[in-house]
Amino acid sequence: MRIVIADDAVLLREGLVRLLTERGHEVVAAVADGDALVAAVVAHRPDVSIVDVRMPPSHTDEGLRAAVEARRLVPRTPILVLSQYVEVSYADDLLATTGGGGGGIGYLLKDRVAAIDEFLDALDRVAAGGTVLDPEVVGQLFARRRRDDPLRELTPREREVLALMAEGRSNTAIAKTLVVTDGAVEKHVRNIFTKLQLPPDTEQHRRVLAVLAYLRN
Repeated sequence: MRIVIADDAVLLREGLVRLLTERGHEVVAAVADGDALVAAVVAHRPDVSIVDVRMPPSHTDEGLRAAVEARRLVPRTPILVLSQYVEVSYADDLLATTGGGGGGIGYLLKDRVAAIDEFLDALDRVAAGGTVLDPEVVGQLFARRRRDDPLRELTPREREVLALMAEGRSNTAIAKTLVVTDGAVEKHVRNIFTKLQLPPDTEQHRRVLAVLAYLRN
């Protein structure tokens, strides 16, 4: 894959360059701020970009805003965002760029980079158009469920399936995790779409919409 990296931490940035290069990927740009990220995405049209949320000058959400701008200028360009902490609003803003069914969005904690195979698997899924959320984000979303939650009609098993969908898992991967058949997962997914009143469309679009509904409540 052709990859852009944006992180102002030199050690992490160069470490990612080395890791990805050793795995056979081509890092077409490694930059340290949001403006450079946007320029690199527009110039190189990479297969995926890895972006730190907090970059200069204020070290708040410059990376996220640059990622959103990059998606505006190059629609559906895959972006994997890395963050030091769980910020649900950041994931929400990024997922909002998936309007029209374009996936290719990921939000992971930086700690996940240490689990190299899992990180590279997430990167592959994002590059392929999937939506990947860190399990910690999913866990915090469950902790924030309210009494008037519009997702309250989902059964406990359907919530498990939706949580795994939010992590970017395919139906087959969900079935293996829950130790059930592919057919059982497909039934749960159909029920989720029906209960969330998602209109008939491509399944990828409805999966993204389901994750958005899950994330925003």
